[in-house]
Amino acid sequence: MVRILLVDDHPSVGEGTKNMIEQDPDMEVTVLMSAMEALDLVEDERFDVMLFDLNMPVISGIELTKRIMKIKPESRILIYTGYEISPNFNILVESGVSGVVSKTATRDQLLNSIRCVLRDEAVIPVSLLRQLRRREIRLSQGREEKSMEEVSINEREQEILQEVSSGSSNKDIASKMLMSQRTVEYNLTRIFEKLNVRSRSEAIVEARRLGLIRTGEFV
Repeated sequence: MVRILLVDDHPSVGEGTKNMIEQDPDMEVTVLMSAMEALDLVEDERFDVMLFDLNMPVISGIELTKRIMKIKPESRILIYTGYEISPNFNILVESGVSGVVSKTATRDQLLNSIRCVLRDEAVIPVSLLRQLRRREIRLSQGREEKSMEEVSINEREQEILQEVSSGSSNKDIASKMLMSQRTVEYNLTRIFEKLNVRSRSEAIVEARRLGLIRTGEFV
């Protein structure tokens, strides 16, 4: 019997999904509405696959994934959502999820996704796969002492720069991007080194010159 844990704060979604999955006689679903309940249960019981709603109060599906992966790093977790997830794709991957399933998926699509995860295969919607690009931006620094040297600003660093340009504090950035303030500070140090700047204001000016951040959101 394949044991599945579904965590979703909407009772109708939870029960409807349970009914769909359990049409396969080899699958058994436990439904919880609280991420805290899930953390307690996972410590004591074993599940073959877990499905987490992305947007839940108090603890999101991403945060729940991170916490469970610390407890049981071998866990197979699918994010089950009705929202567009491409803006959060890198964060989802880093959290340890095995894939993403839309709440609009048919029963066959849902069951196939679960079976893929059981085989340790990643599950990514084709529509999202076509959008994905590794946006490693190769930039030539306009400094005389580094005129021939290239720096690489990755997507996460771009997101941090965008938040800095919007006036967000390190604490705000950490909360929004689901990372510690220490990690934000470390990333900012690396960004400053790459851009050859010494302050947030200089970083914004240089990032704007290089086209790294959207100009409509400067403060």
